[in-house]
Amino acid sequence: MRARGPHSAVGVLCALVLAPALGGCGGGQGGPQSAGPTPAAVGPVRLWPDLAPATNPPVDYGESDTQRVPGIEVTDNDVHSVDAVAVVRAEVRAHPDTYSGTDGLYEETARAIEACPTAPDACPVMRPYYRDLTGNGRDELIVGIRMPEQQVGVRVYLAENGGLTRIMSTVDQVISVELAGRDLIMRVSSAGIPGYEYRTAWSWDEQQHSMLPTRDEIVRVRPSRTGPSAVPVPRLVSPSATLAPDTPAASGEPADPVPVEPAR
Repeated sequence: MRARGPHSAVGVLCALVLAPALGGCGGGQGGPQSAGPTPAAVGPVRLWPDLAPATNPPVDYGESDTQRVPGIEVTDNDVHSVDAVAVVRAEVRAHPDTYSGTDGLYEETARAIEACPTAPDACPVMRPYYRDLTGNGRDELIVGIRMPEQQVGVRVYLAENGGLTRIMSTVDQVISVELAGRDLIMRVSSAGIPGYEYRTAWSWDEQQHSMLPTRDEIVRVRPSRTGPSAVPVPRLVSPSATLAPDTPAASGEPADPVPVEPAR
């Protein structure tokens, strides 16, 4: 049998495409119907193509700063074996009088952290949580620190080589912190744009060996029923389960790990 030429193939294709649009298959009821013309695809258009690219790097905000936590040993690289308060206290002692940057804490917060063993109810270190955020098959340690002015510090630690490496540290006025798969998503209220909030997804970056803010967006939200004077309550939740938000961790005995099921 002689193969069809290209013009014959085009004709058959046109017939197959046009037939349903004209009368459906076989002219019966309920057959495929035309959805109308398909809008033409529009590709991206580069503006100012003659504009020279920037050569100087932007301001360093410390997103990829990592740091080994001094004096903390991790048995079998299992973060469940360490005390979250002891980890934060080790960082405070390694960086005294540091009030800005990834190591920065309010002075009153640093004092309260030092007093956690004797005043656990006032300890600003919240209950730790655990999730494999790096994909190495082991959990990482997620710590929240309450600070003045409704701010919360969120830090993530990776166990490696018998110790801890801090792979994320940020401070903001947090509405909530969520776990979705291997992403840590922070929701932050917007002071300058009422009715909106910021949502930032932090994800593990193998090349930088740290958690980076890979997605950042401004999202419109419904007005709060409790009014503008309501104080947002920081909490760490999973899409599949809401976890206890504010249990303080007591030094000397690690808080019981709360299981967080991976997103399905």
